[in-house]
Amino acid sequence: MIKQNSLHSISAERDVIDGNDKFAYVLPNESLRQWISNFTLSFPDKESISDNYTILPHGSVTLVYYYNDSGLHSMLFGATTQSRIVGELANKCEVIFIIEFQPAGFFPFSGVKQKDLLNEIHSLSEMNPLVDSKIKELFLKEESAEALFLKVEKLLSESIQTNYPSALTSAIHLIIQKSGMISSKEISTAVSYSDRHLNRFFNEHLGISMKAFARIVRVNHALRLLNDPQKSLSAILNELEYYDSSHFIKDFKIVCGITPQDYRKKMSDFYSEVAKFPFYT
Repeated sequence: MIKQNSLHSISAERDVIDGNDKFAYVLPNESLRQWISNFTLSFPDKESISDNYTILPHGSVTLVYYYNDSGLHSMLFGATTQSRIVGELANKCEVIFIIEFQPAGFFPFSGVKQKDLLNEIHSLSEMNPLVDSKIKELFLKEESAEALFLKVEKLLSESIQTNYPSALTSAIHLIIQKSGMISSKEISTAVSYSDRHLNRFFNEHLGISMKAFARIVRVNHALRLLNDPQKSLSAILNELEYYDSSHFIKDFKIVCGITPQDYRKKMSDFYSEVAKFPFYT
């Protein structure tokens, strides 16, 4: 199994977003970035993660492998519109390996309608048992973080079954480029597809509607701004093009389940996505 000290010997050629002696947060190789956002390898403890640690919605599938007292387990989180507390489980694990997909990025590996996975937890073994068993084998066999990353990258590259429509890629790109501050009508006009047609693509390949995804992207941009203590709420409202605070708070609560003010008070308890969308920007 992966040794914690191997976090210090990750290849210099790999793009490391963040890390220390307890975790590494890295990008996959460039050929996979259309589908995979990042890998995280973590050796958690209560000093670094609170039991209340919460994942906020980012519109993508997350695949998690973890080892604890009862052995090796896996969970596949479908795209979510709800925040989820994961800290208590994480703190019972010796090591956790996470594969985070781009928006719509999991569909090419499964062919499963993503609407069927929305806000649910499954196992990859239900959709692709061969890939699931191979990742588990690598998790237990490999001793270095870099070896795990390289071999999982190779496996994933060989496991792409299909792709998604170019119009969907263009629509996702546009929403992210505009930080969610764009109407469905503007998107439809830009990609020359009807709202109805695009929403069918979004529900099938992302699991959520085009409007819901735009809201998630906009609120994730808000999270980045809220992380800066120098930015006032009024400045954030202006940057996000909200005309009043009530509309902003409503959207924020729909996505995060709390108010922006409460988020600022408890920022260390939340994981807000920092690497999800660079491929599209």
